[in-house]
Amino acid sequence: MRPLRLSAVTAAATVAALTAVTGCTEKSSAKGGDGVIEVTATDTTCEVSKKEFPAGHVELAVENKGSKVTEVYLLFPDDRVVAERENIGPGTRQKVTAEVKAGDYRIACKPGMKGDGIRQDVTATGTGKAVEHDPRLDKAVAAYREYAQEQADATIPQAETFAKAIKDGDIEAAKKAYAPSRIGWERTEPVAESFGDIDPKVDVREDGLEDGQDPEKDWTGWHRLERSLWKDGKLTDHDSALADQLVKDLQDWRSRVGRAEITPTSMANGAKELLDEVATGKVTGEEERYSHTDLVDFKGNVEGAEKSYELLKPVAAENDPALAKELDKQFAALNTLLDQYREDKNGYDFVSYDKVGKDERKELSDAVNALAEPLSRLAAAVVK
Repeated sequence: MRPLRLSAVTAAATVAALTAVTGCTEKSSAKGGDGVIEVTATDTTCEVSKKEFPAGHVELAVENKGSKVTEVYLLFPDDRVVAERENIGPGTRQKVTAEVKAGDYRIACKPGMKGDGIRQDVTATGTGKAVEHDPRLDKAVAAYREYAQEQADATIPQAETFAKAIKDGDIEAAKKAYAPSRIGWERTEPVAESFGDIDPKVDVREDGLEDGQDPEKDWTGWHRLERSLWKDGKLTDHDSALADQLVKDLQDWRSRVGRAEITPTSMANGAKELLDEVATGKVTGEEERYSHTDLVDFKGNVEGAEKSYELLKPVAAENDPALAKELDKQFAALNTLLDQYREDKNGYDFVSYDKVGKDERKELSDAVNALAEPLSRLAAAVVK
């Protein structure tokens, strides 16, 4: 779950208006090849080296010259996410490889990882023909789409069980059903988040609400119900209505999965995004601050990332054997570490995260970081 979502900007806004309003400016000359866009982020600007580039594989070469941690997004005009990279520290560089068809897009920088983002309109030029893939990559995309649909399908009955317990006023049954209802979502979160409007409805935390939103009126989804169950210790008619809305919103998500934009690079970038989710929400204990079921979410994120990698591995291992070897090693190490916190051998009952000490959290964080770095290079490996 992203702490804050990018809000929509009207499609009719001109480049000049964006520049005037947001401080987003264009560099005078481009660096690198035709498919490379240099993105320079500061605390107040988001400079891009070019506003037009050929459709196909594009690389965002991001440098954060600001004092705040930032995020960079490549977006469709309606705010669906093509690719993103979070947690870009001051003075650091990141590369994001994506696949785009001809059309209009936006690049957005989010200094401090808050607010609407500083945006720039850009255009991919060309015929709009699909990129020619290695047939193994097309097979990987098809398999991943099937996997994402399976996870969405499996989530609905789990969510319905959770909602029924809420409406029955059965707090203990609802607590038991809460974490299992989230596993399918956590495994495929980048696909769900790519739609833009579903994540804020079902998975936002209170501190992720937009300015002006009322937590008592506008906050919906799992974490609002989590607060009722674990912090408030009571369920109301409003909670029953929220439970019904959660199921409805998740059914909407399930109906859209088949139309999601999925490419080999989006799969690879999505795997990295899942590790970012772990680093920024699960390891810190912020995600499940009332239920302390963070390790269930943690495991779901890791499983989803590993699924993407395993499907892409035949090509990645051929193009970059050393990278594949490192990823195999780091996935195994992280899974072994997580298994130490299981309360059953094969299921999803994990130790309550408030029982995990500071040193153990540091160990988990180090293992996530050790995997995240090579995983950030997976997208480039599959398009070599």
